Amino acid sequence: MQMNDHLVSVITPAYKAEKTIAETIRSVQAQTYPDWEMLVVDDGSPDGTAGVVAQFALEDPRVRLIRQANAGPAMARQAALEQARGRYVAFLDSDDLWLPEKLARQLEFMSQYQAAISYTSFRRIRADGSGAGHRIRIPARLTYRQLLGNTALATSTVLIDRALTGDFQMTKTYYDDFVLWLEILKRGHVALGLNEDLMRYRVMGLSVSRNKGRSARMVWGTYREIERLSLPVSAFHFVRYAVNAWRKYRTF
Repeated sequence: MQMNDHLVSVITPAYKAEKTIAETIRSVQAQTYPDWEMLVVDDGSPDGTAGVVAQFALEDPRVRLIRQANAGPAMARQAALEQARGRYVAFLDSDDLWLPEKLARQLEFMSQYQAAISYTSFRRIRADGSGAGHRIRIPARLTYRQLLGNTALATSTVLIDRALTGDFQMTKTYYDDFVLWLEILKRGHVALGLNEDLMRYRVMGLSVSRNKGRSARMVWGTYREIERLSLPVSAFHFVRYAVNAWRKYRTF
């Protein structure tokens, strides 16, 4: 598919997101950078998610609804990637929000530094949208080796320039987004951090402690089963990951 050099394809997997997806879409519509398309993949939701997105799509042709049987977020993202027309690919989860300058500032930053992949700072909010927490600060750059032990790349902050990275696909595995970032960095690219607060990460559902435990298991599985790291090397990076995660989440 021919890529549009100025278009940003925003990819949003959605499952049982009826209560949050409208606010997420509105945060994209509020972007000061107007040249975007938003591909929302309803992953077999049993609620009214698809209906909410369909109404937005009727009113704004930049919003597109893709429907599929439930296959998980990785395959939902892949379904959107296969239809994405933009040179740039951004990821936005169905309960997160962007601040209005997010795309404009990040595109300017990437152009200035010729970045293939970038990420930004953000704050957490509660399920009801209240209580923006402290700003999550990020490192200025991350190589493949550095990312193995770091939690800095929040999915809903990432922007990728496909003209520089080449094509890529999502892998149906544990941490599909983490696996993708590692794949891109293994190609020789460096992820650059824009230390500006441009996203709101909504804390939903599971307790923080349970989320941490699940994330830790997925990271360990990525080391051993996807990256094929040895046990000692995996343990080394896991200690770094645990320390960075503690620093990141020790307060709201």
